[in-house]
Amino acid sequence: MSLFARILIAAALWLAAVVGTGSAAVAQPQRTERIEAELAAMSAWAAPGSTAVIAVKQTIQPGWHTYWRNPGDSGGPTALTWTTPPGVEAGEIVWPLPERQRLSGLMNYGYSGEVYLPVPVAIPATARAGTSLPLTVKALFFVCSDEMCVPDELTLSLDLPVREGAAPPDPRHGAAIERVLETAPRPAGIEARIVMENGALVLSAAGGPLAGGDPGPAYFFPFEGGVIDHAAAQTGGWGPQGLTLRLAPGGTTRSDGLTGPVAGVLATAHGAFEIRAEQGAALAGTSGSGDLAAAPDAGAAADGAAAEGGGLAVFAQAMLFAVLGGLILNLMPCVFPILAMKAAALAASAHDTRHARRDGLAFLAGVLTTFLLLAGALLTLRAAGEAVGWGFQLQSPPVMAGLALLMLAVALNLSGVFHVGAGLQGAGSGPLARLPGGAGAFLTGMLAVVVAAPCTAPFMAFALGAALVMPWPMALMVFLGLGLGLALPYVAVSLTPGLLARLPKPGPWMERLKGLLAFPLYATALWLAWVFGRQTGADPLGLLFGAGVLMALGLWLTGQGQSERMAGRRGVLHLAAAVLVLLLAVGTMVMAARMPAQAGGATETGRAGPASAPWSPAAVEAALAEGRPVLVNFTADWCVTCKINERTALTSPRVAAAMEQSGAVYLVGDWTRRDDAITAELQRHGRSGVPLYLVYSPGSAGPRILPQLLTEGVVVEALTTTRD
Repeated sequence: MSLFARILIAAALWLAAVVGTGSAAVAQPQRTERIEAELAAMSAWAAPGSTAVIAVKQTIQPGWHTYWRNPGDSGGPTALTWTTPPGVEAGEIVWPLPERQRLSGLMNYGYSGEVYLPVPVAIPATARAGTSLPLTVKALFFVCSDEMCVPDELTLSLDLPVREGAAPPDPRHGAAIERVLETAPRPAGIEARIVMENGALVLSAAGGPLAGGDPGPAYFFPFEGGVIDHAAAQTGGWGPQGLTLRLAPGGTTRSDGLTGPVAGVLATAHGAFEIRAEQGAALAGTSGSGDLAAAPDAGAAADGAAAEGGGLAVFAQAMLFAVLGGLILNLMPCVFPILAMKAAALAASAHDTRHARRDGLAFLAGVLTTFLLLAGALLTLRAAGEAVGWGFQLQSPPVMAGLALLMLAVALNLSGVFHVGAGLQGAGSGPLARLPGGAGAFLTGMLAVVVAAPCTAPFMAFALGAALVMPWPMALMVFLGLGLGLALPYVAVSLTPGLLARLPKPGPWMERLKGLLAFPLYATALWLAWVFGRQTGADPLGLLFGAGVLMALGLWLTGQGQSERMAGRRGVLHLAAAVLVLLLAVGTMVMAARMPAQAGGATETGRAGPASAPWSPAAVEAALAEGRPVLVNFTADWCVTCKINERTALTSPRVAAAMEQSGAVYLVGDWTRRDDAITAELQRHGRSGVPLYLVYSPGSAGPRILPQLLTEGVVVEALTTTRD
């Protein structure tokens, strides 16, 4: 037999052995539009009592990336949940050195292209040769581009053969996994110290592979987020024993110093090494020989200008979507009551071009000021680690109580019970009784934003989600763009004399219109009080109703005093009584808001829609494990759009029939009061507020996100698709 024939026979026998064991080649990849993943073994089989290396292989689409154990300024690390046979134990991920991914003022740590995440898996000595061990992992990837982030969850499986003896490398993945293990950061006998000096963190490292020469470009990746400013430049020098890096402290580092050791990965031209820096002065021999070269951003855009251009493109898109979202917000149910005030203001100044222009600009100023205040509070709370989103102020019972009484007061003003800043004149010639001029328009703009807060219009989801991960100046600009869109129709009309001229001239009809337009605001006050009751319970709601009656009485007395003064009398008695009653109203409102929420409050009782259960990740997993689809409704009682969707699309007979036929489980995430778990879930799906509707299908990689404005056809189609 020739040598060539012998080689062919040997190769065939080895290949048959590998294939016959059911090696990693039979593992089926799972994929989404952004990522493909599979389980891959480093060796063709595992021996009893050994440690196998199983890697989660990611093939990431161009323009997208996943994250390291510390994701940096945004995103989240890949999370693995293993299901293994008894005695088989999966260890922690051996993380490869990440890329630095810069976007505008942010710095993230992650991966792009093809990535292997190796995991050591202990095989028990009792494992029988000739069998296979079924391994399953539920992998949650945060897959992000420059514009958005999507949590993709994939369930991966692999039958790992068990055989005696040393195994050859897996022919498909073995060599690649070995390279990852060889180059992955690991301890290397390096001593490290860190200290706060003049507002900077000074990290020194010496010994091991760092001694003896220029380490080349160096960069420190901390294991914990917030220790350093990830986006700031890292500078320093090197010496005969090692190197020193100067780092900008992060948000969790106290100004007076560190609270403990800092661990992470030190990447140099000679390799990447795990270090643990204890607190202390810089080590000797770590500086003086030269300056460290700047480490380039790996995995960023082709050059710095391109990266900045990408960031500016995202900012420009977010601004455009913010303006469009603000425009559409005018058509959302939340804003209908405020349209009454806009209509009244337009009618009052329609034939006075100068006043109309002033009112339009004052209305815009009120809208932008309020958006700026809300955005500043939201960004400040999030920077402090609070889990809040759009509409966060409406999760506070004191805010809801105050808004309910404010809307009642505005409605009583429109009904003529009292007047602010305007005298009583003839209905045929006098102006509409309202706040004087620009002040009234400014207040109307502020109220428009307050009332609009429960709504999230189309296009707003991307704009708000992008704003919350941008540097704060850009984020504030996006919120101002939202305000500009909300105010734009009113401002455009007020600055267009031709349109104003088409409105009827002032006359008695304005008084009738004013009285009619008060009723949407009465309804708004009742709705806010109802939400307050859902948040707190019946007893606080009763006190709030009492505060409302006292406020109505106080404002009526105010109106009587104004009438007395216009009749030439002083009206002091009426006005003094009004002040006293209004103080009692405010005190009663404070008592109502400070009462503890009653257990088993209204937010836990029946809600419009099919029979439901509270949302939780465990409830979703349990339903999917039974092979049942899941419809999740993230809602809040103060979200008018949510209520309309629930009363129409989610309660229709067709939806009920589709849910029954598909065996779907209906879960409700109630965000009426603050819930950090729901806030985090909204953020995972790129949303900063409700409504959010998800449909999960057994065996699918992730949920389907339904539109914010539902129709029964959309819901039925989604449930029917899951069944198919």
